[in-house]
Order: sequence, then C-alpha cells, then structure tokens
Amino acid sequence: METATYHDPQLPGASPAVVQLATASGKSQGLWASALRRLLRNRAAVLGLAIIIGFVVIAIFADQLALRPYAKQSLKDNNAIASWLPYVFTAMKPVNVPGGYAKINDAFPLGADYVGRDILSRLLYGTRISLAIAFIGPLISLMFGVVFGSIAGYYGGWIDSLIMRIVDLMYAFPSLLLIILMMTFFRSSLNSPPPGTFAYSLGKLDAAFGGLLFIFIGIGITSWENMARLTRGQVLSVRQREYVLAARAIGVPDIRILIDHILPNILGPLIVAETLAIPTYIATEAFLSYIGLGVNRPVPSWGSMIAEGVQGITTYPNQAIFPALFLALAMFAFNFLGDGLRDALDPRTIN
Repeated sequence: METATYHDPQLPGASPAVVQLATASGKSQGLWASALRRLLRNRAAVLGLAIIIGFVVIAIFADQLALRPYAKQSLKDNNAIASWLPYVFTAMKPVNVPGGYAKINDAFPLGADYVGRDILSRLLYGTRISLAIAFIGPLISLMFGVVFGSIAGYYGGWIDSLIMRIVDLMYAFPSLLLIILMMTFFRSSLNSPPPGTFAYSLGKLDAAFGGLLFIFIGIGITSWENMARLTRGQVLSVRQREYVLAARAIGVPDIRILIDHILPNILGPLIVAETLAIPTYIATEAFLSYIGLGVNRPVPSWGSMIAEGVQGITTYPNQAIFPALFLALAMFAFNFLGDGLRDALDPRTIN
C-alpha cells in the first residue's frame, strides 16, 4: 500500500498531494521536490529564507562577529554614539555642536547603551535568543499538537471528545496572560529554593539556558492547541480515503497507518501553519523580556534591549530603534517564508 500511496497518482481516492506527483513528461516526481522548485520561484520567500539563514549564521558565529562580550561595560562610554548616527537621527546632538550632549566614539558602530555596552554586539548575541524561540517553539507545538490531534482525529469517539474538551479548556485562557502568570509563578517559586531539591535543579537548568527554559515551557503549554485542532481536521479529511481503508483491511497497525500513510499527506499544512506562527513566538519572547519576565540579565534579548532603550528614546533613539528593526526583520522574514511555503505546498498549484 505504501507504493500505491506515494507512486501511483492514478490511485482512486488518493489525496490531491499524491495526484499531483505526475509531471508533464510522464515521470513521477516527489511533492517536496516540486514544492521546493515553486518556493524558489517566490522572490519574497527566497528573500525571507536568505534573511533567516543570515540570522542563523550570526547566531552561530556571534562570538567571532561581536566586537565585545555582550556583558562588558565601559561606564566612561555610556550612551556613546558613532559619528554617523546624528546624520540619521537628526534630533541627536553630538558634544561638538552647540547644545550637544552625545559623546562620539566610533569604536561602537551602533552606539553604546546606558552602561557602555556595545549595542551591535548585544544585537548579534540577541539573535540566538530569538532563533532559539523560533525553532524550539514550533518543535514543541508539533510534538504535542500532532500527537494529540492525530489520536483524536483517527480514533474519534470519546477519545476525540476528551482531547478536544481539553483544547477548549486551554482556549478559555488568554495565551499571553497564561504565559505571564506561569512565568511569574516559576520565577517567584524558584527564586531561592533549598539546594538539592527538584526546584533547585530546575532553577539551575533555567539559569544554564539563560532564562529560556521557562519561556519554552510557557510557549509549549499554550501553543499546541491550534496545531492539535489543525491536525485533527486534516486526519478526519483523509482517514476514510481508499488507501487508508485498504491498509486497515490487510491488518497494518494503526501506528503504521498514521506514520506511513496519513501524516505524509497532511504534513504540508502543518509545516505552513507552524512557520506562520513563528513570528508570534518571537514576539511573545520579546514582550516577556520587555516586561522583565524573559531572559535573565545581562543575557541580551531584543525585547529587553527595547525596554532599556525606550527609557531614553527622545535623546538616544538608536538604543531602541536598532533592536526593534532586528525584531521586525526577523518577523517579516518568517512571514515571507511562511507565505511562500503555503503557496508552494498547495496541492492545487500546477507546475
């Protein structure tokens, strides 16, 4: 049945994704190869992918690219600006003009913050935080959402009702408010636990992650519901197809049917949905860091940098605007890629 499912586009009842595998030359072609070709023809998606790859390179080589350690302070250079910044932010007045107040120091290409830390270096290190959320968040959502959604959609009955009622219960709470409450609880409960306890070990693990562990937990608990509903709907749409019924008839185990026959035919919409959800995860982390519930200081996050920079935005706008630009660029890149994947994986798209 696997051969018929993936290589026979004329199989009655085959999914649209399977039907489109035949090319004009008569040779069969994989869905993913065809989707990749369509994706590469989408200029916005390619641009988004290039930006994401650039951020990945920055995150990996931040130690080599950064001019200084992200936590290194130089109090004598606090709020210093590069000589080119007053030409962009005309409200900033360097000390060498009448009424000027900003110290000029070209050793800081994007300026220094209120304690003399290099803004460019902190932006580069902050890329690691946002990309960690961008990749770990969807993995958690897929891991739980696909499992529970597949079980609910495939078996139906009371199992479906139970899982969907749990999802409905989770929907009753605003996700962002629930994450804030959880983060507050975690941080207050594990502030100074007795050594040797589970809470102490969990706190040390969170510290090793720079404060990201509880953010992962919070996003994971609140992000899988949409994926579970989407997966359930996709499974319901294919579970009565002929290739699934035939697999049941010859005694293929349920787990094999789900993994080998159902999931490959519904994976496209799931990947698209999670790619489009990544900007939400990044924005959630930035907001938590902005209000002080994100990463542990002095670990840099674009959200915490915006919070620090907004205090003096009228006099030193570079301290808030540059991290905001990095944040917006990352969110736009994932949005462009998600839109491109949605078009590329649409089974109605014809080469």
